[in-house]
Amino acid sequence: MAHAQKIELYFNFALILVKRAGSIVKTAFSQPPGKAVEKLLIAELSERFPDHKFIGEESAAEGKTYQLTDAPTWIIDPIDGTTNFVHRIPFIGICVGLAVNKKLCAGIVYNPITDELFSAVEGKGALKNGFPISVSSATALDQSVICQTLGQHNIKEKGEKWLENACANLRSTILSGTHGYDSEQALLVSQIGSDRSPAQMNSFISNFRTLMGERNVHGHRSFGSAAINMMYLAQGSIDAYVEYGLHSWDMAAAVVIVKEAGGTVIDPTGSEFDLMSRKVLSASTMKLAQQLSKELKHVDFEKEA
Repeated sequence: MAHAQKIELYFNFALILVKRAGSIVKTAFSQPPGKAVEKLLIAELSERFPDHKFIGEESAAEGKTYQLTDAPTWIIDPIDGTTNFVHRIPFIGICVGLAVNKKLCAGIVYNPITDELFSAVEGKGALKNGFPISVSSATALDQSVICQTLGQHNIKEKGEKWLENACANLRSTILSGTHGYDSEQALLVSQIGSDRSPAQMNSFISNFRTLMGERNVHGHRSFGSAAINMMYLAQGSIDAYVEYGLHSWDMAAAVVIVKEAGGTVIDPTGSEFDLMSRKVLSASTMKLAQQLSKELKHVDFEKEA
């Protein structure tokens, strides 16, 4: 069987499983069923394709080691947007990406709450519920709605240095004239914890004042899921998205879909994207991605295996 035919076979089987997993999520209540979803996906895929490998968020959380190799590897986030799920905010995604020879070649992001199924196979285009989608045509910051997530995990890993850079990035992109700015800043403020020094709080207050008052941007949104952020990019709702501190399972499926929708995915520094680098910048066009990259102060996170 040809390589492309094998990928289609793998992908179509995974699609069936993801829809089944969606039923588990829809019938769950306050407790996120991430472990049950990942268990289902890995068990069924392993039985069908016994030589395949897996990288899963829940498995990693339990201490299982993983490494991206040349073998067909499924990269799974059973529920991206767990905080949203707990608070009954309907922005979540079951994410299943496939890499072969360390190259991403298929991706599925399914929001069972809204019944939105995003999918793509390399070279076949991107779909939402079976219909083609594409990114916007924005090529300049002053035409764009930008999405940046500032998650609590960033603070835990990088501390005040990360917070300073995140605030600086927020300010610089707004001052560059963006049409709007989608940010997880509101979530960050509510979860920042006991460290509420005047320097940190003043930075946030200043940034919000600049954003909503001085620059009168089009709006401010929070989605709470890396995968959903990237799906909104893929369907043309937003124009660019940047985040640091992610893991491979947060990005793998979404990266394929964004690229197949015509978008660009690079490292925030402007270099080639590396799935294991824990950071991503995606945009409707390369021109916009490069413009945004130049506005950012960058932070390196320890790479995954």
